[in-house]
Amino acid sequence: MDRVPQRFLISYCSPGTEPKAIHTEDCHKPFSDLRPGTQYTVSVSAVLTNGEQSEPVSTTICTISCLVELLSKTGLEDHYENKLTLSTVLEINATTTSDEPRTNMQSLPGAFLKKLMMANVNARSVKCLTTDQEVPYYGVDNQGTDFDSSNVINPLDLITALFLCSDSFLQQEMVQKMSMCQFAVPLLLPNCDKKQSTLMLWALRDIVKKFRSSSQTATKSFVEDRILLSDIPMVSFVRLGEIRVSKSQILNKLLSNPQQYHDTFVHHHMECGDVPRRISDGLVEISWYCPCGNRNIDMFTKPLAVANLRGDIRSLETQFLFLCQTSAAVFIFSDDLEADLKLLKTQKPKAELFLVVNSQRKTFSADTLKKIITNCSINERNVILKKKLNDAEFVKTLQSSVSDILEKSQNRLTIEKMADVAHQMGILIDEDCDECQSARKMADEITGNFKDTMKFKDKQLPLQGQIWKELSQLEKERCRLRKAGDQDIEHYKSSLNKKEEELRKKQHKRDMSDAMASFILGLSSSGAERSYFLKWMRINLDNLSRQNLSGLRDRYKDLCQNSPEKKDDIKDLDKQLSDCSLGLEHFLRELGQLYEAACSLPESSLQRKQMEHLPGLCAQMLLDGFPIELVDGDASNIPLKWIAAVLTQLHTLVQSNSKIRVVTVLGVQSTGKSTLLNTMFGVQFAVSSGRCTRGAFMLLIKVNKELKEELKCDFIMIIDTEGLKSPELAQLDDSHEHDNELATLVIGLSDVTIINIAMENSTEMKDILQIVVHAFIRMKEVGKKPVCHFVHQNVSDMSAHDNNMRDRKKLLEQLDEMTLAAARMEKKENITKFTDVMEYDPDTSSCYIPGLWHGTPPMAPVNAGYSEAVYDFKKTLMKDFRTCQRNYDLTHFLKWTQSLWESVKFEKFIFSFRNSLVADAYSRLCSEYNGWEWAFQKEMYKWMVGAETKMSNIGMTDQYPQKSIRDVLKDLMLEASEKLTLGEKEIQDNLVKYFEKEDGHVNLVEKYREDFVSSAKTLRRETENTVKNKLQGAVEIKEGMTELNNIKSSQASTIEKKVLDLLQICRQKKYNLSDKALSKEFEIMWRKTLSEIHFKGLPKRDVAQDAFLMLRANLSTRSSHVNSLLVGTRLLDCGRKAFVVESESWWQQFQNIAKHWDPDHHRKQLQDFCDDIITQCQEFIKEKVKGKSDYHDTYIKDLLNRIDETLQRHKNVKVSEECEVSLKLHICGRAAREFQKMHDDFIEVNDPKKCLEKSKNKYLTEFRDLFHNRDQCQKKAEDFTKLCLQPAVQDYVTKMIGPDVVDEVKIGKGSEDYSTRGAFQFAILKQLLTDGKYDKYKEYISHYERFVKDWLFDQIVQQQSKDRGLEKLEKKHLSEMVKMITDTISNIRETTGINNVNDVKTFIQNICSALEEKLVLKDALDSILILNTADTEQFAVYLTEFVRELEQSLAAEYKKRGNIKERLRSLPFKPQDEMFTSLFGCGKQCPFCGVPCEAGGIEHNKHHSSIHRSQGICGYRDNYSQKLVIEICSSLVVSDRAFSNAETGGTFHPYKDYQTYYPDWTLTGDASVEASDYWKYVMATFHERIAKEVNALPADIPGDWKALTPDDAMRSLKMSFNMK
Repeated sequence: MDRVPQRFLISYCSPGTEPKAIHTEDCHKPFSDLRPGTQYTVSVSAVLTNGEQSEPVSTTICTISCLVELLSKTGLEDHYENKLTLSTVLEINATTTSDEPRTNMQSLPGAFLKKLMMANVNARSVKCLTTDQEVPYYGVDNQGTDFDSSNVINPLDLITALFLCSDSFLQQEMVQKMSMCQFAVPLLLPNCDKKQSTLMLWALRDIVKKFRSSSQTATKSFVEDRILLSDIPMVSFVRLGEIRVSKSQILNKLLSNPQQYHDTFVHHHMECGDVPRRISDGLVEISWYCPCGNRNIDMFTKPLAVANLRGDIRSLETQFLFLCQTSAAVFIFSDDLEADLKLLKTQKPKAELFLVVNSQRKTFSADTLKKIITNCSINERNVILKKKLNDAEFVKTLQSSVSDILEKSQNRLTIEKMADVAHQMGILIDEDCDECQSARKMADEITGNFKDTMKFKDKQLPLQGQIWKELSQLEKERCRLRKAGDQDIEHYKSSLNKKEEELRKKQHKRDMSDAMASFILGLSSSGAERSYFLKWMRINLDNLSRQNLSGLRDRYKDLCQNSPEKKDDIKDLDKQLSDCSLGLEHFLRELGQLYEAACSLPESSLQRKQMEHLPGLCAQMLLDGFPIELVDGDASNIPLKWIAAVLTQLHTLVQSNSKIRVVTVLGVQSTGKSTLLNTMFGVQFAVSSGRCTRGAFMLLIKVNKELKEELKCDFIMIIDTEGLKSPELAQLDDSHEHDNELATLVIGLSDVTIINIAMENSTEMKDILQIVVHAFIRMKEVGKKPVCHFVHQNVSDMSAHDNNMRDRKKLLEQLDEMTLAAARMEKKENITKFTDVMEYDPDTSSCYIPGLWHGTPPMAPVNAGYSEAVYDFKKTLMKDFRTCQRNYDLTHFLKWTQSLWESVKFEKFIFSFRNSLVADAYSRLCSEYNGWEWAFQKEMYKWMVGAETKMSNIGMTDQYPQKSIRDVLKDLMLEASEKLTLGEKEIQDNLVKYFEKEDGHVNLVEKYREDFVSSAKTLRRETENTVKNKLQGAVEIKEGMTELNNIKSSQASTIEKKVLDLLQICRQKKYNLSDKALSKEFEIMWRKTLSEIHFKGLPKRDVAQDAFLMLRANLSTRSSHVNSLLVGTRLLDCGRKAFVVESESWWQQFQNIAKHWDPDHHRKQLQDFCDDIITQCQEFIKEKVKGKSDYHDTYIKDLLNRIDETLQRHKNVKVSEECEVSLKLHICGRAAREFQKMHDDFIEVNDPKKCLEKSKNKYLTEFRDLFHNRDQCQKKAEDFTKLCLQPAVQDYVTKMIGPDVVDEVKIGKGSEDYSTRGAFQFAILKQLLTDGKYDKYKEYISHYERFVKDWLFDQIVQQQSKDRGLEKLEKKHLSEMVKMITDTISNIRETTGINNVNDVKTFIQNICSALEEKLVLKDALDSILILNTADTEQFAVYLTEFVRELEQSLAAEYKKRGNIKERLRSLPFKPQDEMFTSLFGCGKQCPFCGVPCEAGGIEHNKHHSSIHRSQGICGYRDNYSQKLVIEICSSLVVSDRAFSNAETGGTFHPYKDYQTYYPDWTLTGDASVEASDYWKYVMATFHERIAKEVNALPADIPGDWKALTPDDAMRSLKMSFNMK
């Protein structure tokens, strides 16, 4: 077939048309005359050269429609069915701040929407740029050049396509932004595929226009109305046939002032305006002319709507007829008078028809024109001829005609009423969908039945009125206590709590109103219906507010400007404005109050359960992109429970993917803050409706998946705030306070803070900056440093950034000046300039933005420079987000909001540890630091044990003579210094790494960093002193024993020589001697030798004399009076009787009576304190005596150091010099007697002659064995094991298990109780509450240190008793040491070789050398080494066996042991003491109530406690009533009360300024009502017993204290210590 000459006959036709046929020889044939979207029947047959023809093959095809083709090219085909949504468009993605050129058609829709959402007037410049093209200048005439029409699109086609592919809410937003840019917007949207148009009622529904007609010029009033409801006459412009002039360009000139031309309608001469339209024919655009009231500027004196139909009316009959029925006039542009005018002849339009003809065309005929006028019934005066080429004259003619229509037209149809015409003509309406109509019906039911806003709010929204305001005031008053007067603070607080309960009861009595029930029903709708409902509600409420507020607003403005002195009138008007305002926020506010009121009911309450779903509804709103009120602007409060529930629900809704970045804006009112945010992010914060923003609103914008990792967040949260120092609030008393609260809150919440400054309001700028600086200083104190940008608006000059260098410098100077002043007020003397507070660069942190409008509103479009400047600023913000270190989610934001607001309610804005996040971060840091500190201490303890062991072994294990003991000390001190340096460096490095982390909120505790750095240095210094003292003590002890050891060594050598000489003599005898004979010979030798030895015992010391000298040295630096107290004192006579603190002077007793009603109050406290010191010292003495060693001077030194340290730690206990001397004499006297006896016993036990007599039998046995050549291996091995290794191993185990016990407590079950000092306090108080015994509370309060030690010891005992914990630790170290010994034996045998070790003595010495840093091998070692002739190999075998038997015997011994308390107390490293030292902390107690400090580290600048207690618990009473006082210092420090004590010299000083006398304490007000419930419960429970013991009257306990239960107390405790 391929070889046969042939061609093809192709015929094709569409229904109703004649077939067309063509011949072709190609297999592929393109057709250029097919109509888009049309079905064709195609037949193909083969035709041979001889004319024969095959049977035709037929098929049906359908060409792609223009719409489908264009949507495919622009990448919108998927969105034709699945519409684009507003949230998708506003989503932050890779293109949000990308400036990459548009290289393909698919990028155009996104580029258009991106610019449109930022109200950029260049949004319609949508030309593609190929990669090798440069960007052309706008407006360059490219008519002579060829371009690829496949890669360009007419802007109208793009707009039409986007409207067809967008959902209703995106359409509405697009129309809103287009209207701002003064672009024409779609009135009738065509769908060329369906040959159908849609009336865009919903899309236009949100447009609000302001105008002032000429009649209003004198009054300066203006009209603000929703454009859909305004009866503004509409004039339409259409085209009949082809015309030479650009109708749209003429319209632009018609609407524009010559000095303010703007392209409202797209026309042929715009970029891509000449590209053939594919889908937008039939589009009816509408725009409005709004006069400003200035006749010199206005083109028309009354408002006007202008409609423009795209395309030829001959093919757009429906659209033309619609315009004829709805317009006041229709202007028909036509150049072709011969065209088919049937359409004009058959119509009877309501509109007046005008014919616009170009008389310059050659085809123009006056006769034809007259004929048309007659046939079409057009008034001759309605014919406009374009006689000249000058457009200006032509436009003036048009304007004149339009002005006449405005004056006389009766056909004024609102756009909303055009729906009836549309229905008649079969035109679709976008509001006709079921969801929209159903939502409208629900909204109308709520808003359609009232006119009086105030009555509606009182009846339908009752919970948020006066009750909510009173509740808000109560909250703040409970924190600030300004109105307490002479009442007891705690009784006053209780009365406030009672008032709150009563107000909540009032709320409970109110049933849910019909309006709120309907509102909740609407909110509960699904998907689009809910969004429609919320929009309808907002639209309806805005309409109502606009009607109600316009008059009030005018009066308010007039009073503020012309009569500012009439403050009462202004205040009254402000209240009326607030009362008459009704917006969506008021309904949401009511929801919040319904929920909060329900939360005060029992959990089982049905009413409470019914409200539990409300936060979820509001959370969904946030997710849908609606703003939610964060701060109630009317009550100036945050409903924390409600906000917490909403954000928690939102966190759940997004499946915990809720990491956020927060942007906030602050500035003077009416400086365009909301507009700035709206432009930057495309959102819709309220900017009209007669009211500026009140309070603060938050809104969420999603971050695209591709950008989440880069920005480290899932959402951007934007917070818009009311204007600081706003005129509305400036007249009110608390405006400054209100501004401070708001600024502190939003700056505290933000990652980026925008300070908005309008250049024309620069006089108010200083006030704003002062507020802002205060807020930044407070944030710095809690480690939060938001990025700050100063945005200067309404800067006209394009070179403003350069020209304003001087202004930037001046701004920085002002900021520095204000920072210095604010720092003084905040008492932060270390802050002297703004850059101390935050990183600020005047060049990069200042942004200059031109004015919003380009020209004179209301006809001015948004200034392109404004949009571009905001876009550049947005790019800066994105960079900030990328560099933000924090990575927090909604749960963090919620906690931070709660903590900040609680802190803000205290007038001094104290943040400290009442902030749960700061407390949590600080707790983590303390826990980490405690771990590092313990690791350091444990390592140094192990090293110290090794060093002391090595020191003890000097001269015992050395095979060869080595350095002197002082040389060894020197080496060890150097080694210790290196090890300490490494340990300190490790802690410092860990701190650096910890603060480099991005999690754990480390930034919040940055200010405490130096405290821990200093603590590490102090730890090193104190450890170094301890090491030095211990090593020097060990040296002194070693040197003290040298004489005794030398005597013993000399005697042993003498005896050994005599025994060996006797052995030699006996062996020379020719007959064997029996054991009896040998014993007789040995006895003769022994007596003779002892008579030859000159026995010299150890010198006896006078311990009392030595101790007295050391005591005198200890007090030598004190006054002569102190030293005189020692004169004539005999130390041995001291301490024989119980220590009694002497009675005080009559004046002190009088003060005690005045303050405590007990003349001996202070003496009793001092007696208890001294008794505690005596008890501690007695334990130390007892421990030393138990060791049965000789007395050393270091013992008395240690004792005196302990006393001094305790006195130093408790400076608050006033100890007189006389008392201190008496105490030290008492303790040293008892110690001297105990140590004297210990010394005498030691001398007795270590008498050289007695020691030698004790060794007699051993020498005799050795002598016999040697004479008979008996094997000594087994015996020597057994002796070495039992006499040397066993005590050494037991000593090692005893030394090593102490740190392990601490590890078990700190790491094991319940370790969280010991992780920080705060957690430790929580554990103690929890246990006390559980036990519920007064005696334990009394001990805890009166003898805190003793109680803590005993409690800790009991906890350790309990833990080690479980599962035989102590025994396991003992066995662990036993096994480790036995393995080490056996490995050592094995290694010596293998490495040294038995043959190279000549005797057992050398072998033993090698073992001792290998173990010299682990085991103290002394005392019996010499006796084992003497007369030793055992076989080394056999000795090693026996020794290994005995060591294994040793393990078993010691393990069995450990198992049998009981009394864990005694075992723990006998440890050289006492776990309870180590735990006490780390958890007791600095030991400081609150100067008012005595609670202990919980601050971490050794060195901290400020003491703090999580919870304070009632002063009556400590026995304080009222001087007049003699009743126990119930005041709590955390309440007193925020009140106006005063205190008087010894520190103040008896004068009264305000509690608020307590830091004057106690600068190292931080006392904060209770973070909540329940914060002090723990101690309130304790006081209420035990106050009668306390009163009885201190001889006072019981306290007046408030009723709500009596109602507290143990569960309430536990909840309060958990809250205060931030425990879950």
